[in-house]
Amino acid sequence: MTTDISRRRFLGSAAVVLPACMAGLGATPAAAQTAAVEVKARPIESFDPRDPTHIRYGALEFRSGLILTSSFRGFGGLSGLRLDKKGEQFIAISDKGSWFTGRIAYRGKRMAGLADVKSAPMLDSDGKKVTARSWFDSESLALDGSTAYVGFERVNQIVRFDFSKGGIRSRGEVVPLPPGMSELPFNKGLEALVFVPKGQPLAGSLIAISERGLDPSGNILSFLIGGPSPGPFTVRRTDNFDISDAVLLPSGDLLLLERKFSLLEGVGIRIRRIPVKSVVPDAVIDGPTIFEVDLGYEVDNMEGIDAHVTDKGETVLTMVSDDNFSMIQRTLLLQFTLVGE
Repeated sequence: MTTDISRRRFLGSAAVVLPACMAGLGATPAAAQTAAVEVKARPIESFDPRDPTHIRYGALEFRSGLILTSSFRGFGGLSGLRLDKKGEQFIAISDKGSWFTGRIAYRGKRMAGLADVKSAPMLDSDGKKVTARSWFDSESLALDGSTAYVGFERVNQIVRFDFSKGGIRSRGEVVPLPPGMSELPFNKGLEALVFVPKGQPLAGSLIAISERGLDPSGNILSFLIGGPSPGPFTVRRTDNFDISDAVLLPSGDLLLLERKFSLLEGVGIRIRRIPVKSVVPDAVIDGPTIFEVDLGYEVDNMEGIDAHVTDKGETVLTMVSDDNFSMIQRTLLLQFTLVGE
């Protein structure tokens, strides 16, 4: 959700204040690791390669898309994405423990490219790279004012970064885990984080959802951390889909981005919509599918989702794919209008 002021200030700090802060720290090894990144963008003219007139997919209408490439060695593996209120400034994470910040440039309502992109490694409390502690697969990202929460899937750990203390050069502090989270399965653990802002049910809570940590009934293990009613809950798993990310809409509904890979059923991407008021301890949450496509469309391993509202009142969903640093996969940035909002 990108309507709260604190998030806007946070992203503005990352994109504007941060370079000035780093200029004063230019002699330090940490600052030297911040890099400017050139990203090339090729437009996706049609989400359906077979029919350019096809723009409606369930509750979504295709707006535009980009295929992103870069010669920067660390570019790729993008697994989490958060935008400002205008859908311009962004912060993203790669699954190899790196930050990316920058700006989406538009031509009209269509995305035209990325500008002012910078990258830096995530740091632990000692100022060392988080990867030096074997914290791998930084898969999920949530924002609360000037605080960023990052979830590490393989070690099932949440790390908190105070961006008021250095932006993407800030040092991470481990967040205490609720019972059961540390027992999530290897490489199927923490995959989605959402912070619930003021004015919403569960305000102050961090919603943490695993990729495919299953309870005895086959549902996906999830947790409410902090807030008014912390505790575990589950997401009903159907049709072999796993969780890849989530976002909270201004309306108060939770969108779950999901994917599946199967030799028998192929590859699928879908979005489910769930009222956040149904997310309570011990609940099994579920909701209707509002978007579902396969590899016949311009998708890849879609792992990040966020939402913003345009000055015309349109709710826009932005999705990014994780190319796994593979030559046969792509980094895609896609935008859709959520119809009826």
